[in-house]
Amino acid sequence: MNYALLDSYECYNGVEIPKIGLGVFLMKDENELIEAIKSAVEFGYRHFDTAKIYENEEYVAKGLKEAGISREDIFLTSKVWNYDQGYEETKIAFQETLDKLETDYLDLYLIHWPVEKFVDTWRAMIELYEAGKIRAIGVSNFQIHHLKELKNEGLLQPMINQIETHPEFPQNELHDYMKENGIIHEAWGPLGQGKSELLIHPILAEIGQKYFKTPAQVVLRWHLERGIVIIPKSVHRNRIKENSELDDFTLTQEDMDRIASLNTETRYGGDPDNQERLRATSTKPIK
Repeated sequence: MNYALLDSYECYNGVEIPKIGLGVFLMKDENELIEAIKSAVEFGYRHFDTAKIYENEEYVAKGLKEAGISREDIFLTSKVWNYDQGYEETKIAFQETLDKLETDYLDLYLIHWPVEKFVDTWRAMIELYEAGKIRAIGVSNFQIHHLKELKNEGLLQPMINQIETHPEFPQNELHDYMKENGIIHEAWGPLGQGKSELLIHPILAEIGQKYFKTPAQVVLRWHLERGIVIIPKSVHRNRIKENSELDDFTLTQEDMDRIASLNTETRYGGDPDNQERLRATSTKPIK
């Protein structure tokens, strides 16, 4: 039994989110994604993270169905995209997501990016949560000032903030703020999205050799040691299995300090304060 996949963190409302999930960003091939989901379920994964903009919610539903796993045994996340934000728009988008995922509730629904209408979007999500259609609500790519804006509005605070996080960009200040405010830190791109040479760094290789682990496993364990939820992405059966084998070793403080030295404050994904990009992605494309 892989106990790492059974471990969870508790949101401030009592809902438990598995510490390790399967991310499906950029997985557009139907058969490939379905097989990845089925492999993940077989290995013990129960947490799956998708989004409207990934255009694969239907494939996730199909994969879970073919895997033969019951709905109540999984933790399912999706996100409202930028051009669907706003009070009424969010409720419509949410229902579309439920339909594609073939479910009548989500375990977690996130605001994907902090575009101009995010406060109105959040009000709609609170109502959906209070109506029992979402077990936990949160945000993604929010900075401290975005989180403070919700707090200043006197609204329910997010239970989770899913943000780019890896050793080259550990998000220390934001991590500490969320910890102080009871917001769970969830990492997307926990391995750097393959956009750097992180996983061939000699420090990670040396630490891995001590525990007979790969550099990727060392990085994923580093996240768990920090109390972070991780959703590594892979369509490869052996890598999906490897990414979950994290419960048979722990990192020492010296290991953690050495990994902390890899911080270069390098962001490989989008900047949440890039207003031009946020505006551009808030316009629905004409079909």
